[in-house]
Amino acid sequence: MPIRSVTAYPLEYPEPHDHNHLRYITLVKVEAEDGTAGWGECISQFPESALAVKTIVERGYAPLLKGEDPIDVERLWHKMLGRIWWYGPQGIAAFGVSAVDMALWDLKGKLLGLPLCRLLGARLHPCVQAMASIHLDMENLDWTIHEFQWFRETGYRVVKGGWGKRPEAVFGLDRGRDLKLARLIREAIGEEIDFVLDVLGARVRWSLPHAIRMIRELEPYRLRWIEEPMLPQDYDGHARLRRAVATKIGTGEQEWNVEGYRRLLEAGGVDVVQMDPGRCLGITGCRHVIKLVEARHLHFSMHTWSSALNTAASVHLLASSTHGECMDFKPHPSPMQHELVSNPWEQKDGYLSVRDLPGLGVDLREEAVRKYGFQG
Repeated sequence: MPIRSVTAYPLEYPEPHDHNHLRYITLVKVEAEDGTAGWGECISQFPESALAVKTIVERGYAPLLKGEDPIDVERLWHKMLGRIWWYGPQGIAAFGVSAVDMALWDLKGKLLGLPLCRLLGARLHPCVQAMASIHLDMENLDWTIHEFQWFRETGYRVVKGGWGKRPEAVFGLDRGRDLKLARLIREAIGEEIDFVLDVLGARVRWSLPHAIRMIRELEPYRLRWIEEPMLPQDYDGHARLRRAVATKIGTGEQEWNVEGYRRLLEAGGVDVVQMDPGRCLGITGCRHVIKLVEARHLHFSMHTWSSALNTAASVHLLASSTHGECMDFKPHPSPMQHELVSNPWEQKDGYLSVRDLPGLGVDLREEAVRKYGFQG
């Protein structure tokens, strides 16, 4: 059943978990000759990149894929990578590959009548752990602590916070306030629930001595791991940090491709490898990275904080490996989780069930695509 069309849809929406700031993703629809459609997404994040992805997908990838057999996903993935050899498998090109690849896997599952995890090998787990993830409000700690109390009451077993409401007031900039917040969170969630703090090292930029000091001072609050404590590309710094502290180090969400993850792993500065199927060359890219993680006896988490499509891809990737930790999950209703699909993901006791539905297992509502469509 050959591919008939490949179409990209930039979307703009207010994100309740980011204090209602506007955010952007780009969806891709890959349609077969019989009308069966697969959907994918990339976390393009900004208006200019969302629009650029549409150009790359429709003018660069679509002509390569029309008439091809969508069952051969990995061959088509390599075909797209072959197209971008000059301008590189990162940035806008990687976003485009990610969205198209996810749509191809969704389409393949629908054509074969199989859920994604079975296409990836097997469903090894009936459910995967959801990590309630929010942007902190460092200027209103009462609000922030109330959120974490609510996470505990609604059944989450692992929770996460990072960044903040304004770039000038985010986690990682004020040592005293940061340590106070960690103490208050631990008091709010109790001793049995795990929690993660996200430094967003690309923006906060801790030095190695400061990172060592901070992480050691955070030890009494027993973080499951600390996320991006230093500049993401400072592989040597992460390795030295990992040797100096007891807390696990999580990083990787800002990598783009398999080679980037290979360099990260070879440097030895990570315990929990983060990846986003809407960024690092799609489900196929994540699949290759997971094999590297498994070979080194490490673990991974899914950085998935955009739409229900990305959530679905992450659920299936975690379900198909024994080395997955958990995945980011938006704890409150949001447009891309609850309007975009007719069967939104809902956690129960801190877990998401792995659906036995074809492809990604979500039913996309095209009226929501039209509602949030963004033309620039």
